[in-house]
Amino acid sequence: MPSFILYSAAALAEIGGCFAFWAWLRLGRSVYWVLPGVISLTVFALLLTRIDSVFAGRTFAAYGGVYIASSVLWLWAVEGQRPDRWDVAGSVICLLGAAIILFGPRTQI
Repeated sequence: MPSFILYSAAALAEIGGCFAFWAWLRLGRSVYWVLPGVISLTVFALLLTRIDSVFAGRTFAAYGGVYIASSVLWLWAVEGQRPDRWDVAGSVICLLGAAIILFGPRTQI
């Protein structure tokens, strides 16, 4: 699977899992929200390990940009709060940073 698809799926799983805990602890939802949250966070970890990269740190660093942009989309799509220009600008900057980390030329050592 291409990295972008894996990163996007991982972001959805992580945000969904974290939101389940948010719903339980901050929105007063049932403790039963925790189970799908734990499952979703497990799926997140499994997806992130499927990224084709030699180094975990580089994979996680690049994922951070995708996570930020995905969180802003979640803000809009799930929570109904339209992102402002600062949300969008920050997301674009983070995605550019992720692309540099992922696709920058590497020297062989």
